[in-house]
Amino acid sequence: MTEIYLIRHAQAEGNRFRIMQGHWDGGVTELGRRQIALLEERLRALSFDAVYSSDLYRAKLTASAIYKPRMLPLHADPALREINIGPWEQQFFGNLLYEEPESAELFLNDPEHWLHPGAETYAQVGERAFAALERIARRHEGGRVAVVSHGVTLRCLLSRVTGTDLRDRETLPALLNTGVTVLRRDAGAYQLELFNDVSHLDPLEQPVWSSSATLRDEPLDPRQDRDFYCACYRDGWLSAHGSLQGFRAEPYWEAACDHLRADPQSVLRILDGDRPVGLVDLDPQRASELGCGWLSLLYLCPEYRGKGYGIQALGRALVHFQKQDRRALRLVAAEDNAPALAFYQREGFRPLGFEEGATGRLLLLERPLTERRDDL
Repeated sequence: MTEIYLIRHAQAEGNRFRIMQGHWDGGVTELGRRQIALLEERLRALSFDAVYSSDLYRAKLTASAIYKPRMLPLHADPALREINIGPWEQQFFGNLLYEEPESAELFLNDPEHWLHPGAETYAQVGERAFAALERIARRHEGGRVAVVSHGVTLRCLLSRVTGTDLRDRETLPALLNTGVTVLRRDAGAYQLELFNDVSHLDPLEQPVWSSSATLRDEPLDPRQDRDFYCACYRDGWLSAHGSLQGFRAEPYWEAACDHLRADPQSVLRILDGDRPVGLVDLDPQRASELGCGWLSLLYLCPEYRGKGYGIQALGRALVHFQKQDRRALRLVAAEDNAPALAFYQREGFRPLGFEEGATGRLLLLERPLTERRDDL
């Protein structure tokens, strides 16, 4: 009998940004790293004969919780990768749900009928993953192995193994980050012993998964969005400084128009469906000589603050400059704007110093955009 531990990777950046991350090789969040540490502790007493993972970073880093303490080699296998979603790679969920609602509905709820040019089908994912599982199981007959992979890939694999229809989300729900599933293989047949268990994450004392509306974006239209932009900047200034002293809308609007002329994707309206709820303004030139991107404004309407939406807006800035191979994202925040500073600190920004602003000192903050990958 062979025992196989199937494990989904830890929380990745794409999970938090609400972005499609099939073969996109994004990073792992700080929460994800804490999940990996708790996974390591959970499995500490178990012996493993081998450790396999997808060749994507988020899976390999999660697998390090198992292979490193035991000084085992890691077998990285592309057949264990997440589904290839073709042109949907690095697209935000909210945009796809709005722009391609029928296809997105099939992807989520009727995957066997989802087809998209340049992408894999769910059936193809199941075939390659099951072939990899069979190779691994035969190679380690009678042993215990760990296999770290991805949400869609593991659902396709378990659908094949258990005979469960992928549309049956009650029996076969989405797998959670670092969720542990155990299969036993005897005489070529598989038996499910444990499914999607995340009890090791209890010490985090927070929901393993929280569902919120998926926000979308669209480029600001300078012909008709001036009033919206100025209102956002005005309210953001008031929230940050407690008064409108020193605020003049026109210079900021003119700067935003300059940003749009340099890069039509640099200033975005953030929307919940058709309702504008925020704004992201990026300066394509500032700090570019340092290899940095610059966030001029991140704004959300008051009713969308403190509810987990900020990271979806910030994710637009991070992904935008990652695609341009910038090394870091910079911004300034008022020294006394405690909510903003707390948010940016949680999201990995660190202070570099101070700048003088119209109403006092501004704290210069920076967040790396490229994750160190020598920790494997």
